[in-house]
Amino acid sequence: MLSKISRTAIAGAVVVFSSALFSLGAHAEGTIKIAYLEGLSGPFANVGEVGLRHLQYAADRVNAKGGVLGQKLEVIPFDTKTSPQEAQLVFKQLVDQGIRYMMQGNGSAVAIALTEALAKHNSREPEKTVLYMNYGAVDPSLTNDKCNFYHFRFDADVDMKMQAMTNYMVQQKDIKKVYLINQDYAFGQSVAKAARAMLTKKRADIEIVGDDLHPLGKVKDFAPYIAKIKASGADAVVSGNWGNDIALLIKASKEAGLTAEFFTYYAGGLGTPPVIGEAGVGHLKQVTVFHSNIGGSRTADEVNGYRKRFPDAKDDFYWTSIMAAVDMLTRSMEQTKSTDPTKVALAMENMKVDQVTGEAYMRADNHQLVQPIFVSTFSKSNGKDVKFDVERTGFGFKTDARIEAKDTVLPTTCKFQRPKG
Repeated sequence: MLSKISRTAIAGAVVVFSSALFSLGAHAEGTIKIAYLEGLSGPFANVGEVGLRHLQYAADRVNAKGGVLGQKLEVIPFDTKTSPQEAQLVFKQLVDQGIRYMMQGNGSAVAIALTEALAKHNSREPEKTVLYMNYGAVDPSLTNDKCNFYHFRFDADVDMKMQAMTNYMVQQKDIKKVYLINQDYAFGQSVAKAARAMLTKKRADIEIVGDDLHPLGKVKDFAPYIAKIKASGADAVVSGNWGNDIALLIKASKEAGLTAEFFTYYAGGLGTPPVIGEAGVGHLKQVTVFHSNIGGSRTADEVNGYRKRFPDAKDDFYWTSIMAAVDMLTRSMEQTKSTDPTKVALAMENMKVDQVTGEAYMRADNHQLVQPIFVSTFSKSNGKDVKFDVERTGFGFKTDARIEAKDTVLPTTCKFQRPKG
């Protein structure tokens, strides 16, 4: 399985997996190629691998039904090393290979670099346009001032999630002091900015007692940061950290006996639940567009289906945004009877999708998917409202609040340069 592949085997700029791994066979003529651009080496490689499994899971489902317009979907991974500079080089490679669709979601700095490269390429070569499906890079600027007609985001952005999180937080009267700790790049900065602005506006009595930004993926020991949080007297911590940065932050807090409530974006991500274990029960919360205990037979089918497809993997079904992206992509192709990215993009605008969390739709004015958002708490599995555990730990997430899609919509400053004609 992918998790057992050596890092050196995937350290190149282009990584093509064998037919034994994904049962797609060699690159075939007549396939619809989707480039997957993520860090498949380096500190966030495990996160990139999770997304790759989800994309293959989605592609498998389409291919099992005969593909799209008589063609199969083919996933082609590229290693960006989670670097904006590397991502731009990789983008040139996929363009040179004639690939017209790409997907990325880890790292808003990478996403911003890719949208810039995308804008230049598509304006210079309108006959070779590329469409970008963003499943997790949630800096608000990507669907506001830096929006691009050929960029579609399928995850809720920072502000949408923070709106939901802070609405929940201000109802908790025991929260009086909040500490902000985030990664020092576009995404982390936007989380800190949104948290400070929204908490201050919604409850003036809440005091922001700390606001730290740390290097992305380079801190090996968060003990000094946790010491500052303890000294501040914070009873709540807000963090957008992901990957090893959230796992190590939670690990340090557990070792230091920090009892503050953690309000996070990605605590349910790979590696964090096993680290915190019992210590996180009731204290660790997340804001997401999905978690495995939202209920319903469709959710159970997806969680069980993913585990069956990847029995040796430690992660669970998580990225509904990838599933929505592939669903909308294929439906747009079928609707237009074309694989041309411009025609597909026009069809994708205002399109609705019935996903496991409920109905969602793509905004035409900024290409942001509008969908329900959940606030949930790390809890012991009980076979009822916490039926599924995370990473086979015996712990999962329990829903505290569900925010309907219509209540997540925020204003946009996006002004597209739309294709002529």
